[in-house]
Amino acid sequence: MTLRNFTRTILPLCFGLILCTAGAQADPIETAAREAYIFDINTGAVLLEKNADELMAPASMSKLMTTYMVFERLKEGSLKLDDTLPVSEKAWRKGGSKMFVEVDSRVSISDLLRGIIVQSGNDACIVIAEGLGGSEEAFADAMTARARELGMARSTFRNATGWPEPEHRMTARELGILAEHLIRDFPEYYKIFAEKEFTFSGIKQGNRNPLLYKDNGADGLKTGHTEESGYGLVASAEREGRRLVMVIHGLENASARSRESERLMEWAFREYNNYALFKAGDIVDHARVWLGDKDTVPLTVEKDLTVTLNRQARKSMTVKVVYTEPIPAPILKGTPVAQLMVSGPDMETISVPLVATEDIGQPGLFKRLTSAIDYLVFGPSVN
Repeated sequence: MTLRNFTRTILPLCFGLILCTAGAQADPIETAAREAYIFDINTGAVLLEKNADELMAPASMSKLMTTYMVFERLKEGSLKLDDTLPVSEKAWRKGGSKMFVEVDSRVSISDLLRGIIVQSGNDACIVIAEGLGGSEEAFADAMTARARELGMARSTFRNATGWPEPEHRMTARELGILAEHLIRDFPEYYKIFAEKEFTFSGIKQGNRNPLLYKDNGADGLKTGHTEESGYGLVASAEREGRRLVMVIHGLENASARSRESERLMEWAFREYNNYALFKAGDIVDHARVWLGDKDTVPLTVEKDLTVTLNRQARKSMTVKVVYTEPIPAPILKGTPVAQLMVSGPDMETISVPLVATEDIGQPGLFKRLTSAIDYLVFGPSVN
């Protein structure tokens, strides 16, 4: 048997594209943000990144980690929304944005969460940190440890608020990772991020997320601002089943943050779309078999395959099946025997295993001998 690498460019009829044709590409968008990161949460495709791995002062955007710690305790049942925590003098005195808790009072977890998410209250964060961690410092250490477990290898927390501190750092990419965890892990609590106002102690405050006030599908997450960090936003929006997450940071003022966040989100939804290539179980191709009781084995993907592409660049996409031909029998159903390679402009090549959809056994000795002779003399049969 002579093995050879086999590559076939295929046209998925369910996709309806003409592959391998030239297509215009949209120019990469420019942004005034110092750091930026936009990705599609369903496919993981990165649509924009600018200094996404640079350590930066996240300001109040790091309150998302404080929120995550609370959501996790609620989900595991060790904390309830109507539980209350005491307000220390430290929390009461803390400056910056506040929900205006009163010293020596007790505040419910439900109110504290809204104090953090809607009002960006530093005092609420400290009440949470002291109540759940014993001290803000211990709680910040726990935040860092949990961040590592979530894949945020470079994030370091020195407080629960995002208050300026030289070692309190995150990256735009890791803020995106955190946003995705909040969305995926806690759908029952994530909806709080969409609330536009909250009143506590008779003081009504509006959510600072500018995208919530526009008809664009936005439903989260958190703004941030200090003199060092500039103006930033972690945002998410969903339209027609597509959900994008955006992180921008280092803008000059709140107006610039509002304009740039809307512009970038509109661009990402307009210029890119998700395209379903195959559903789990779809027959992608048939691979030739060596000395099997069948000449070919059908190949499929185990999971639905959807890719995010620029609407223009999709015309230049190629989809190929790659394997070493012929595949020797026996073959067990579900065994990976080939790769589906999807490539195109402005995207990393996607490689997905193709598995056998059925068992392929070996025929009797006589059949194996005659098949081998036929293959050696006449070469592989043509499908």
